[in-house]
Amino acid sequence: MDLFSNLALGFATAGTPENLLFCLIGVLLGTLIGVLPGIGATATIAMLLPITFQLEPVSSLIMLAGIYYGAQYGGSTTAILINMPGESSSAVTAIDGYQMARKGRAGAALAIAALGSFFAGTVSTFLVAIFAPPLTAIALQFGSAEYFSLMIVGLVSSIALAHGSVVKALAMVALGLLLGLVGTDIYTGTPRFTLGIREYADGLNFVALAVGVFGVAEILRNLEGESTRTVLMAKVSGLLPSRQEFKEMIAPIFRGTAIGSALGILPGGGAILASFASYTVEKRLSKTPEEFGKGAVAGVAGPESANNAGAQTSFIPLLTLGIPANPVMALMVGAMIIQGIVPGPNVATEQPALFWGIIASMWIGNLMLVILNLPLIGLWVKLLTVPYYVLFPVIMAFCSIGVYSVNANVYDLYAVAFFGLIGYVLAKLRCEPAPLLLGFVLGPLLEENLRRAMILSRGDPMTFVTRPISATLLAIALAVLIVVFLPSVKKKREEVFVEET
Repeated sequence: MDLFSNLALGFATAGTPENLLFCLIGVLLGTLIGVLPGIGATATIAMLLPITFQLEPVSSLIMLAGIYYGAQYGGSTTAILINMPGESSSAVTAIDGYQMARKGRAGAALAIAALGSFFAGTVSTFLVAIFAPPLTAIALQFGSAEYFSLMIVGLVSSIALAHGSVVKALAMVALGLLLGLVGTDIYTGTPRFTLGIREYADGLNFVALAVGVFGVAEILRNLEGESTRTVLMAKVSGLLPSRQEFKEMIAPIFRGTAIGSALGILPGGGAILASFASYTVEKRLSKTPEEFGKGAVAGVAGPESANNAGAQTSFIPLLTLGIPANPVMALMVGAMIIQGIVPGPNVATEQPALFWGIIASMWIGNLMLVILNLPLIGLWVKLLTVPYYVLFPVIMAFCSIGVYSVNANVYDLYAVAFFGLIGYVLAKLRCEPAPLLLGFVLGPLLEENLRRAMILSRGDPMTFVTRPISATLLAIALAVLIVVFLPSVKKKREEVFVEET
C-alpha cells in the first residue's frame, strides 16, 4: 500500500502544470540536440545543465531527466537514418536500423525503437519504484567505511565497463580523482592545487569540466567527420510496423527489457553494455541469424529496449546510495549538489516529493517521447540536413553563456576551453572520458568518507576490513579488478565493444 501511496505522491508532484511543462521542454531539447550525430546524452545534459539551476530542485531534476530520455531517443534517430549513432548505446541500433531504412522501412524502424523504449521504460520505472525503498533502508545503515568501499566498487566497475584499454580507463579515473582534489581541504581549510588562483578555492567548476570534456570536445571531434554525414531520405513515411514486424518485435522487447533492467544498475556503462548484450542474445536465439546486419527487426527492438531499461534502472544507485552509475548520473549528482541536495538515502525520507516525483517523471517523459516525437520525425530529418559547421557556433555560444551564468566567473570559460582541448586530445588517444567524470564527482566524497572513517577508528585502517559490509565490497572490487585483467576476459571485452569501433 505504501508503494501506491508513494507513486500517487510522485505523480501528483510530477503532474503539476509547471513540472509537466519542464518535462516537455526537457524531452524536446534533449531530442533536438541528441539528434546531432555523436553528441549524445552526456554532452547534451552537460551543455544544458546551466539553464536548470534557476529552477526549483524538483523541476530542475525532472527537466534533466527529460533531457536524458530525449537525447537517448535522438541518438536512435540518427543511428537509423544516417548510420551515425548519437549515443554510444545506439551503436548497435545502427547495424540493422540503417539497413531497414535502406529498404524503405525507416518509419517502421523508428516506431519499433520508440515502442520498445516506451515499454522498457514503463517496466523499469516500476522496478525503480519497487526496489528503491528497500535499498534506501539498507543504505541508511551504511557508515563512512561502507560508503568508501562502495565508491571503490563503483570506480573499479567503471574501469571494467569502459571501452578500450583497461589501463587507460584506470588512468582516467586517477586523473579525475586528482582534479577533484583541487580546492580547499575539507578539514584544515588549506588551499590545494589552486595555483594561487582564488577562484579555484572552491574547486574546479563541475559544469565547466563537463561541458568542456563532453560538449566542446564532441563538437570538435564531430567537425572532422562532417563530410561523411548524409541523410538517407528527406521524408520518412509508413510509421506503423507491419503485422509480421509486430510479431517479430514482441519477444526481443521483453528480453531486452529484462537484460537492460539488470545490467543498467552496474556502475560505469551498464546501459551501453546492455544494448550489446541484447543484440548478442537475439542473434544467438534467432532462427535466421544470417538476417542480422541486413535489417532484422529483433536487432532494433532488443537493443533499444535494453538501452532504455538500462538508462532507467541506472537511477537506482543514484536515488538510493547517491552513487552515479554512469556519466549522466554523475551530472545529476552535480546538479543535486548545486541545488543544495545531498545525494543519498536521506533524500527519500527527507524529500519524498522530490524522490517519487523523479520516479514518476520517468514514465511521463517516456510517454511524451512516444506521443510527440513520432509526428516530429520530419522536423528531426530536416535538422539533420543543416550543415554542422552552421550549428556548432550557435551551440558553442549557448554553452559559454550557460556556463558563465552559473557563477559569473570568467575563469569558468577558460576552464571550458582548456577541458575542451583536453577532451579532444583524450578522444584522439582513445581514452574514454566517462571514468574521468566519475572520478571527479566521486573523488571528494571518497576522500571525505575515507578521512571520516579514519578519524572515527582513530587512524586504524583495519576498520575497512573488519566491518563485514565494507570488507565484502572491497573484496568485490578486488575480484572485478583481477578478473578484468585476465587474458580471456580481456579478449571477450574487446569482442563485446567491437561494433562501436
